[in-house]
Amino acid sequence: MLDDFAQQAGISLKNPSLLERALTHRSYLNEHPNALEDNERLEYLGDAALDFISAAWLYNRYPEMDEGGLTRLRSSLVRTETLAEFAKELELGEFLLLSKGEEASGGRERSALLCDAFEAVIGALYLDQGLNAVIEFMEPRLLSAAEAALKDETLLDPRSQLQIWAQGEFGETPHYKMLDSFGPDHARQFVIEVQVEDKIVGQGQGRSKQEAAQRAAANALAKVENYSISDSEI
Repeated sequence: MLDDFAQQAGISLKNPSLLERALTHRSYLNEHPNALEDNERLEYLGDAALDFISAAWLYNRYPEMDEGGLTRLRSSLVRTETLAEFAKELELGEFLLLSKGEEASGGRERSALLCDAFEAVIGALYLDQGLNAVIEFMEPRLLSAAEAALKDETLLDPRSQLQIWAQGEFGETPHYKMLDSFGPDHARQFVIEVQVEDKIVGQGQGRSKQEAAQRAAANALAKVENYSISDSEI
């Protein structure tokens, strides 16, 4: 059974007992006292590894996204429903070691249980082969989940939305340039323009450079809804 799951998941653990432990729900121990251990400690470790990996991956993948956007997107990647979907793609539920009662009550399909087991598998993979193996395993899954999450524009600020548009259309990241600053120190105003393919696509003003950049991005987005940079100077 372990070999079947490992093959299906595309992983090969040097220590198979780690994988057995990752697939062992605590209810199973009630009926099988000789079982080694349930998966709760591995779940704890996998949860921490996923938080770090997803944060680092998003930081590098979306360099223009601010902290708020990164935090919201990371939360969507590691939430129970997303990790349960990863587990379902691997048909992980079929391989779980459950008590008869837990299985009869639908445990193999329960999102919380599947999420916990997936985190435990990540913990087992980390202990067996290290962080790089976990990154390799997770990157394609993070990419597909992030692309799906980004369709929900409420997750993103204007600067992040403009970056995604520019990368998709032109394969490059927008460039921001401060044009001016004026006013007294206690009420300073900044003016910033944003360029894509060396063309000015938007301009904004704000009380901080970050606010001005966000307004410049919002200004650009309002224009590119109807025009492409290749068609117009915007």
